[in-house]
Amino acid sequence: MIRITRTKQGMVRGLPAADPYITSFKGIQFAKPPVGDLRWRAPQEAMEYIGIKDCFEFAPISLQNTPGENKEDFYSREWNLYPEIPMSEDCLYLNIWTPAKTIEERLPVYVWYFGGALQFGNTAEMEFDGERIARRGIVVVSVNYRINVFGFFAHPELTREHPEAPANFGNLDQKAGLQWVYENIKAFGGDPQQITIGGQSAGGGSVLTQLNDASNKLYIKRAVVESGMFLSPFHDSPYPTLEQLEKQGETFFEKLGIKSLREARELPASYLRDKNREFEFQWWTAIDRVFQKEYYLKNLLSGKVLDVPLLFGYTKDEFLEERNGIKINTIQLAVVATVLSMRKTGRHKNSYCYEFALDMPGEDRPGAFHSSDLWFFFETLAKCFRPFTGVHYDLARTMCDSLANFIRTGNPNDRKGINSLLPEWEDCLCLDGNLMVFDTTIMRKRLESEQELFAMAETFLEQELLSEIK
Repeated sequence: MIRITRTKQGMVRGLPAADPYITSFKGIQFAKPPVGDLRWRAPQEAMEYIGIKDCFEFAPISLQNTPGENKEDFYSREWNLYPEIPMSEDCLYLNIWTPAKTIEERLPVYVWYFGGALQFGNTAEMEFDGERIARRGIVVVSVNYRINVFGFFAHPELTREHPEAPANFGNLDQKAGLQWVYENIKAFGGDPQQITIGGQSAGGGSVLTQLNDASNKLYIKRAVVESGMFLSPFHDSPYPTLEQLEKQGETFFEKLGIKSLREARELPASYLRDKNREFEFQWWTAIDRVFQKEYYLKNLLSGKVLDVPLLFGYTKDEFLEERNGIKINTIQLAVVATVLSMRKTGRHKNSYCYEFALDMPGEDRPGAFHSSDLWFFFETLAKCFRPFTGVHYDLARTMCDSLANFIRTGNPNDRKGINSLLPEWEDCLCLDGNLMVFDTTIMRKRLESEQELFAMAETFLEQELLSEIK
């Protein structure tokens, strides 16, 4: 097993995971601490050092409201059970689980971005334990990044200071982590030419944000987007322009009683976090015309993001909107629109889509809620309080196997005869059985069976997004 290895910055030492054939390296620094003058700057390359760094524990999570402090909050009960978890503005670290015995193995790599609306979340959440995926011959990496006011703040003074990177610092952290993996993953037995990036919710949106940056072409072989596409027929693009976010930044300074970027960088990080919460500001990826020239979903649907195979989907009961008696799952609508656009553009061949339809067990009867599929794709059910039974563990094994196959080969199907019980996926561009439905009974069905939703997506594409496609 690889327990000690050398990165570009220096030597790191990991520990055996619960499975001693897996080594975990937690808290590897991939960029300089974004503090002081580096607050609200693009990430800078980490410094080299002498000696061996013990990478035994998760680094402090990104500054945010205390996870799990509200015991009545649904997601706090689900997985944020540790309000005392350390937090710091110095948060640019990643974690690696590797099954490799030597650095010569060249195993496929899975780089994961957590969700949380870009305001919350962290790599230490218990559902993100990468060990079970790693046991399937994958090197798993989870990348921490700045969030909320620290990751997505904008201000005219910032734009004048660094017009080449005026905003989107959290997304740039994700990109820096990906670049670090490309440059260093051989040291952990990984293959830099076989990197799949994945994420869920805002992490899935972050995957699309990275695909929306042409300079990432070298690093990304394929991508997984879990509940990360949002399309509402009732609302505009969720992402602001840089100018809109700059105005919010000016309002934030006014409320803080300060006038300059220098003053803002001198304020304690915890004070900024608390005031951001008090003022109820939210900060998002901006269309800055540098890193993001257009909203990622618009570019995805018009065939302008990196052309890689995708595995993507949604959960049955997430983000339902109702108008005129019609209930619409806005992520399902985005998935349908994406499949339609892929058929029109001919891009993203060998892609697969799914619906997670399992009603989660528990007295709260939560259904197939947003994020519920995470326990299954990571096969971490044993860490959850819910009363799972054998059928749930079987489903988790199936979903994790399918995910690992896609990461390994670009196809979620079992092509080596290892698990004959795995369901047979069809490329989502086919016209029959193109949606894999995960429930107590696993089945394929046609997206077109949702005729009303299908027609709505078709109309939306024709009127709003695909006018350039002849």
